[in-house]
Amino acid sequence: MIKNISNLGDAAVYCDFGSDVNEKINLNVISYFNFLSKLVKERKINGVNNITPSYNKLIISFDLSKTNYLEIRKIVLDLSVNNEINNNYKKIKIPVCCDEEFGLDFDRLSDKTKLSKEEIFELFLDKEYFCYMTGFIAGMPFLGDIDKDIRCDRLETPRVKVPKGSVAVTEQFTNIYTFESPGGWNIIGNTPKKIFDQLNSSEPALIKPGNKVIFYQISKEEYLNWNE
Repeated sequence: MIKNISNLGDAAVYCDFGSDVNEKINLNVISYFNFLSKLVKERKINGVNNITPSYNKLIISFDLSKTNYLEIRKIVLDLSVNNEINNNYKKIKIPVCCDEEFGLDFDRLSDKTKLSKEEIFELFLDKEYFCYMTGFIAGMPFLGDIDKDIRCDRLETPRVKVPKGSVAVTEQFTNIYTFESPGGWNIIGNTPKKIFDQLNSSEPALIKPGNKVIFYQISKEEYLNWNE
């Protein structure tokens, strides 16, 4: 349930679902996001121009010339929302190669966790990860929750360029860099699979909030010969 609703600047509503980051709370955020997005699409809400979900918050931006905070707040409070994600949300398998060329931070992770590369990857693979949100760069999925034994803080000095397709971990999350960009997460591999397709206007992101993701290991040869 929403713990608090407040103004965010002049033209946004801030919905706070609590301070914890877990699947149960995030499912609640996603459910509200889905319901509100549907109402906007069906033109049953006037003036809303953007809805942004995160781990445990939801921001609803609106056009002040068409609506206001009190009107949007009332709509949110009147919603009857359940937390069940419908069957359209799927499980997605993502190949990852952890060859030395791609696993840039295994030495750092090994030093921090006192585990070998093999042990780290064994704990990382063959587990379902829940997509809490996408963002930072287009289509980048934030997936949780990784095994407690391989959790690690960010790099002390972020990289200026992280290669596209990099699979990385930090704290309780893992993510996939959909474009080359700056970043400070610990990189353990790279996927040849296209996670975001900017030419696909109807469905550019492969992974959406609420989806489950399973990583599986491939060889460097399989990586180089990957063809979609």
